[in-house]
Parts: sequence; structure tokens; C-alpha cells
Amino acid sequence: MSVNIVAFGNERDVLSEDSQQSSLMWSYLRRSALISEIDSSPSAEHARSPVTTEYQACIFGNVRLVVHDCPLWDIFDSDWYTSRSLIGGADIIVIKYSVNDKTSFQDLKDSYVPMIKKALNHCSVPVIISAVGARKNVPCTCPLCTLDRRNCVTTSEGVQLAKEFGATYLELHALNDFYIQKYFGGVLEYFMIQSLNQKSSEKMKKRKKAQKCHRVQPPQLEQPEKMPILKGEASHYDSDLHNLLFCCQCADVAFYSEDSSKVVEAHKVILCSVSHVFMLLFDVKSPADIHDPSILSTAQSLFAVEAGAGLAAPHDVPPCSVPVRVVVKDSVFCSCLSDILHFIYSGAFQWERLEEDIKKKLKDSEKTEHVLEKVKCILKTPGKVNSLRDCQSHQIKRLYSTSLRLFFNTPVLADVIFTIQGATVPAHRAVLVARCEVMAAMFNGNYLEANSVLVPVYGVSKDTFLSFLEYLYTDSCCPASILQAMSLLICAEMYQVMRLQHICELYIITQLQSMPSRELASTSLSIVSLLKKAKFHNSDCLSTWLLHFIATNYLIFSQKPEFQDLSVEERNFVEMHRWPSNMYLKQLAEYRNYIHSQKCHCTVM
Repeated sequence: MSVNIVAFGNERDVLSEDSQQSSLMWSYLRRSALISEIDSSPSAEHARSPVTTEYQACIFGNVRLVVHDCPLWDIFDSDWYTSRSLIGGADIIVIKYSVNDKTSFQDLKDSYVPMIKKALNHCSVPVIISAVGARKNVPCTCPLCTLDRRNCVTTSEGVQLAKEFGATYLELHALNDFYIQKYFGGVLEYFMIQSLNQKSSEKMKKRKKAQKCHRVQPPQLEQPEKMPILKGEASHYDSDLHNLLFCCQCADVAFYSEDSSKVVEAHKVILCSVSHVFMLLFDVKSPADIHDPSILSTAQSLFAVEAGAGLAAPHDVPPCSVPVRVVVKDSVFCSCLSDILHFIYSGAFQWERLEEDIKKKLKDSEKTEHVLEKVKCILKTPGKVNSLRDCQSHQIKRLYSTSLRLFFNTPVLADVIFTIQGATVPAHRAVLVARCEVMAAMFNGNYLEANSVLVPVYGVSKDTFLSFLEYLYTDSCCPASILQAMSLLICAEMYQVMRLQHICELYIITQLQSMPSRELASTSLSIVSLLKKAKFHNSDCLSTWLLHFIATNYLIFSQKPEFQDLSVEERNFVEMHRWPSNMYLKQLAEYRNYIHSQKCHCTVM
């Protein structure tokens, strides 16, 4: 058996000339008649650099005493995990301070006592607050006295702190035999005896409980088999949109230099999703909507849309087949436009890389600064002032999942319209091609949809298709129910969007795992039907998990009519992995027969 004491605080007098003054805990261990076999190695007695000093000894003959002395309160700031572990394993806590160090006492009261309270979390661990030392200038209580009251800690302040903590307060004017052995030692040893009595009582209870276990016990019900864990797939949202710039599919805007040579092609919806300058340029917003003269001047000074470039395409030709011609007026900016577009398409979070690329290309600090300022103006939020800090990677990042949401299910810049269940859903080919390989083939191959604005959709509901498009635009989805998640999973499998399929699988699994047994028994949701759909639509992970789920909840599902719809192979799997197992039920029946034959009441059952 052992007693763990944790001591916090520095009791050494800052006004004392004795730099070799022993600590309170070490003085007690040396002077107490009850202590023996003290670890007096140099590392324990004299080491002052470690944050925590550990002493080990024996008390009351054969009880192991472990003392952790922490003179520096910095342990709570630098290593909260260690300090919390020390407090959690403590049987007694001692808090020490010097009565001549008012500043340390105030820090203790304001900062560290609340931390210790929080770590104790209402545990009944005795706490001793020890005020050590003789006061050098005793403060006068006369209200007319002008003596400095801030140097010493008064008795009333120490008592008040002990009351707030629910602790025992001791004043130790000197570390001599009387104060150490009889005063401090007497209180500390009283709490040690209380702690040992409590541990002995708990040990006796465990022993009695173990003796009861020697009786004939009911069969142990093992935990059900662990169901397969489904891991999520990492998002490739940013790379999808970045690759769109390389392949130049469905480009609907072409940038030209002033000498009419083409520089690069791009996509309006991507540009407008990160820049109000491009919104203004492509008539997504009007000057009256922006209310920022700097954005208006940037658009006018940098770009010019050629007359007739924005004319509508013929009815049977997609708008993206006739790219808008935009002339870049600034020749220096135009020479770096390709790098700037790569920066925008990558999510606008690699500002440092953009700086390096432009510096290498221009090799002129003034021109580099000029181009970077133009980029800041392009990415500027109306009404905000550009700063260097805004251009740091964590500040300037534009999340397409937020900005592209503005163009989800809106006719603004839309170049394709899906017809589904008698309704129309506008969309943007650039986003669809970047995010979905099936749609990329559909809009760029020898298919009817490649040259058509109206595209019919079959085999899926309007709400499900809207949820599917929302995922393509925002990289997130929030199904309202398990059935809706299954419908979205089927749509994702139809268009081969594997990550969305995995998200739906995880949603279904999470919802089913959170269902209590009573709700699972009464629900009208057919788990077997979900299993059949998952298998049919090649969702192997979900179908395997659902089989394990049925086997784990065998007693519930075996009573439902849908259980008969399982195939022979599926039934065999469920019977083999069922919980509780047939072996357990057989052992339970034998145990009940034994109890009945002994004519005694089973307290466990």
C-alpha cells in the first residue's frame, strides 16, 4: 500500500539571504520520526533544475510514501498533461507559498488554484495550504497608516483562500522541529492515516466481491464481433478544379493580349466564384451592387470585353462553344496571367508560390510588386482594405465549396439545363466536367448531350439529383434520412462519384449505429431492403456491414418478416456470426437448470 503526496508552490523567502534554505517537504522527511528509508540520492535532494522532484520513503513501517515536489507553477502552463496526471494520482495535495511574496500568492490565487480545482473535479482529496515564513514588515491595520500593505500576505488572506478551496490552513513561521514535526507533520500524518483507512476499506470490499465470484457463475456473454470499419475517402475537390484549367474543357472565356494573341482560356463560373472583378466584368453583378470604387477601377484598367464577344450562341449550340473574348490591357499583368489563373484555380491558397513564380518570370522587383498588387485587387472583398496579412496562406484561401455555392441551382452563367420530373435545373458544364468523369465524357464525347443545352435525366428524383449537384458544387452533402442517403448513393453510383458514395455509406452506418434497440425493433425501415439495394449498386462495404449488423442484432431481425427475404448464402452468414451465439444460449439453459435444481435464487439473473 502507498500514499502519494503532491506539493505545489515555492515556500522559499525572496527576502531571505539564505539561498540554501531547505524545502518544506524535504525538511519534513528528514525530521519526522515516522519516516525511514528516504531516497537521499543527489537527484532527489539537491537537483533544482527539474520542474518536479520526487522523494520516496517508508512510513508507519511498511507503507510506501511517494512525494512529488513542484516548486515552479510553470508546470501548469508548459505541461498541463503532467500536472493533471499528478493531481489525479494524489492522495494529499500541499500548496505552499512564502508570506513575503505577495506577487506569487496573487498568481496562485487568481490562476493556479482554479486550475487545481478543475483538475480535482469535485474529488474528495484533502488539501493543505501552508503559509511559510515570518513576515518582514507586518502591515498596519490602521486606515490612516501609509505603510505599504502589498509586500506581505496577511493571515486573513490565507484563511480566505483556504475557505474558498475547502482546505486546511497552516502558518509555519519557521521550518524547525516544532512547526515541521508537531504542527505540519501532525496534520499531514492525520490525512495519511485517513487515506490508508479508505484504501483498506476499498480493498476489503473488492476481496468480499471476489469471494462471491467463487460461486457457480452464469455463462459469460461475449461481445459481438467487430463490424468492418468503413474509412472515408480524402477529398480531391481542389485538384478537380485545378485540373480543369489544364484540360481547358468547356472554356467559355478567352484572354487575349493587346496584340490579339491568345494567352489562355478559362471558365467564368470559377473566376466569378473568387473575384468581384470578374463578376463585374461578366455582368454577374452591376456597379450598383458592389459599392467599391477600387474594384470598378481595377476591372476597367485591366480588362476589356470585346464588342460582340458576349452575343448569345445559336439555340442548338452550347454557350461555352463561343468563348467571350477579353483583352488584357496591362502587358506586364498579361505576361503573368497564366500563373495567376493557376493560383486562382488551385483554390487561391498558395500565395508564396505565386510570388516566387512571378519573381522568376519578371526578374524585376517593381514589376513583381505591381502584378501582385493587381492580384490583391482582383481578390479583394468589397469594403475591405488589402493588407499583407490578408495575403498569407491561411487568410486569402478561397473555399470553392463556399463560393461556388452562390451558383448552385441558379441560371446565372448557366450553360446547361437538366430536365427532370417536369422541372428544370440549371447548371454549369465546367463544374460538372471537373467533378464527374461520367459527365465529362457525356459533354465532351460523341454524345447528344455534348451539343445540347437541354439534357433529360431519368431514373432519379429531382430532390436526389439536386443533392447530387450540390455535392459537385460544394463537396458536401447532408441527407435528411437513411432512405434519402440510399437514393443519393444510387445516383452517385450511376455517375461513378465514388467519394459521394462513401459519404452516403458512412451516413447510413452512423444513423443505424445510433438507433437504440427499441427503435430498431419498431422501425418500419427495412434493413434487408437496404442490403439488397447496396448489393445491386455495387456498394460492397455497406452490404458487408449490413450483414454484420443483422447478425449482431439477430434477436430483433429474426422476428421480422423481412428476415425471410435473405438469400440462403446471406442466412448462413447471419447464422454463423449471430449474437448471442447458439453456444451461449445452450450454456444459459444449462445454468438455469442448475439453479432450479439447487432451489436457490440467482441474484445475477
